[in-house]
Amino acid sequence: MKNVYTWAAKPAKRSTTVGDLKAAKGKRKFTQVTANSIEEASAAEKAGFDMIIANAKNIIPVREGSKNLFLTAALVLNEFVTADDIMRGAFKALENGADAVMTPRSMDIVEMLAKEDVPVMGHLGLVPRKSTWIGGLRAVGKTANEAYELFQKFKRLEDAGAFSAECEVIPENVMGEISKRTDIVTVSLGSGRNADVMYLFMEDICGDTENPPRHSKAYGNLLKLRNEIKIERVKALKAFKKDSMSGKFPSKKQSSNLDKSQFEEFLNQLD
Repeated sequence: MKNVYTWAAKPAKRSTTVGDLKAAKGKRKFTQVTANSIEEASAAEKAGFDMIIANAKNIIPVREGSKNLFLTAALVLNEFVTADDIMRGAFKALENGADAVMTPRSMDIVEMLAKEDVPVMGHLGLVPRKSTWIGGLRAVGKTANEAYELFQKFKRLEDAGAFSAECEVIPENVMGEISKRTDIVTVSLGSGRNADVMYLFMEDICGDTENPPRHSKAYGNLLKLRNEIKIERVKALKAFKKDSMSGKFPSKKQSSNLDKSQFEEFLNQLD
């Protein structure tokens, strides 16, 4: 556990730091998962993850759930629009307990943040919200030319000052060669085993997705449990209504009565 000072000027402990991630590049693997609630963050820490990533608006509860994991705040495209929005959002997230920010925005935005020493994770490969530009949801780097263009983007991201990049749906062999040729800490989301950090969404790992992406793997079955809860809830409500209509509820067990003498006195007072 490393002693750090947060952006809110408070002492804290972290399982890893930007410096640790950069120093360990190519030497060991790290793990990252999404977390957007106290419960999810707590589960990730108990499971021994190194890193969590959360929507910037959820940083306070996520940090409450995990005091020590390295936490990245995702600056969602449509929630942080202007350069001023992004800068203010980044510093607010850091003040609330984040250790870094992730943005899929331009190299200029990355450079703007990095110039203020904000640890920035970029987003390369498939960026789902921008998928119309590449003909829809698909892997990026599927041809030699496209793979080389992607490599050049990594180098530009590195030059802009990012310390890391979320690498989404890039061919595994392409990812491996790029990762060896950049100082950026590579975070694989569907990009194979050759990156520095292995990353999946919480709901995909826990089996809480109806149509999971091909690159995910479920290690649990929360969706089944949620469906069972829905069925059990309706079943219970129907049973309550039925008993209420038939007079079975409430029974003597769920009711109380005045004793006979007190009840008679009560009736006399009414009369």
